[in-house]
Amino acid sequence: MALKIYNTQTRRLEPFIPLEPGKVTMYCCGVTVYDYCHLGHARSYIVWDMVRRYLQWRGYEVTYVQNFTDIDDKILKRAQQEGVSMADISERFIKAYFEDIRPLNVMDADEYPRVTDNISGIQQLIQILLDKNYAYVVDGDAYFNVQAFTEYGKLSGRTQSMMQAGASGRVAVSDSANSSKKHPSDFALWKSAKLGEPAWDSPWGKGRPGWHIECSAMVRALLGETIDIHGGGSDLVFPHHENEIAQSEAANGKPLAKYWLHNGMVTVNGEKMSKSLGNFTTIRELLNRPLDPMVIRLFVLQAHYRKPLDFTEEAIISATNGWQTLQQGLLFGEKYGNKLGWKKNQELDSTVIEQFKAAMDDDFNSPGGLAVLFELAKNLRREGNLFTHEGKTDTGIEELQQQWQTLVHLAGVLGLEAKSEVNLEDTHNFDEAEITRLIQQRNEARKVKDYAKSDRLREQLQQMGITLIDRPNGETSIVH
Repeated sequence: MALKIYNTQTRRLEPFIPLEPGKVTMYCCGVTVYDYCHLGHARSYIVWDMVRRYLQWRGYEVTYVQNFTDIDDKILKRAQQEGVSMADISERFIKAYFEDIRPLNVMDADEYPRVTDNISGIQQLIQILLDKNYAYVVDGDAYFNVQAFTEYGKLSGRTQSMMQAGASGRVAVSDSANSSKKHPSDFALWKSAKLGEPAWDSPWGKGRPGWHIECSAMVRALLGETIDIHGGGSDLVFPHHENEIAQSEAANGKPLAKYWLHNGMVTVNGEKMSKSLGNFTTIRELLNRPLDPMVIRLFVLQAHYRKPLDFTEEAIISATNGWQTLQQGLLFGEKYGNKLGWKKNQELDSTVIEQFKAAMDDDFNSPGGLAVLFELAKNLRREGNLFTHEGKTDTGIEELQQQWQTLVHLAGVLGLEAKSEVNLEDTHNFDEAEITRLIQQRNEARKVKDYAKSDRLREQLQQMGITLIDRPNGETSIVH
């Protein structure tokens, strides 16, 4: 089965065929560095890390670029509030980005270009657009002429009649009202300097770049005129990515990207995450709970990347329980390998590998891939409990080793890794008398076939950290 991915531009699943056999160029829009990263950022960069890892696992050589927007109105506002420079704010939050994202096992990009390091390339691209009559200058501001690009709207599906004033994005209402744009949908390529703002010399006067031209210039400089994959959040489809397409393709005469991928948004208890609603959650707030970073990663990967992801306490509890299961499976070899007499490595289970590949080849279906991992982990956990309490396993020693090695291998493809120093011994303070009483009550319920009561007692014990394994011969094993 060939890898198929959903292309936002064509609105359909397409076979993945890179521009150059065996190689993939991939660009994803990075953060604007004026604040700490939130859960939405975590989702985006875990998703693109998963995509990158899977492509590498499938044998592709992936070049991955993710930018930092280090000049922006929001950065400037924060710098003014704190009485420091924009560079000070940018450096602080670029450092914070890595502090927050690396614990989530997101691999570093091959390149992290910054806007301020690409001013020359940005100006060159603007000049090309001016020379080709796709742009114009008014009083030191350069704008892209949307009506000159006949394919404008092909990514978002918006028509000219649907375009709204302010589509340039990140433009104050006063700027939009007072601008000299020819058409309300025209967007800024270069903004003339305002008093007290950082600015660069240009053929059109002192100023700074517009938001959209930045990514187009950095893609062009580092990856070329056409790339394989351009990714980002679904909130970037319009206007950001639509404008990237317009200016890049107008300048280069070639498609900007062969495949456009967009991840769904994160909601909190069904509502949009925002500071005004008081439901804004940063990555470091989650990690400071404390919460295992792998719980956050699993929470993200349990939903298909294109679907909305709702953050609730129940969802985090569920992801925590899920990670405990995977963690026990991943550490099975460390805990039991020597005791079981494992020696040489086993071949990976080819049937399981194919099941995983079939799921992931369907537009990076991580929930389907995780289902394969959970089957392995649950069996390993069960076998570990049996071995601990009964000194034997139901599954052959070599097969257990094969299952464990396959689990570790496939979990690594999704970036899920268990640290060996994790102590899996139970940390509950048990009231042994209470546990004994509940087990006796459950045994009595089973004898009289009161299965509803039996199940309730089993769940109560489970919450106390006690797992009961009912054996085929009628006996019950107790696992702490």
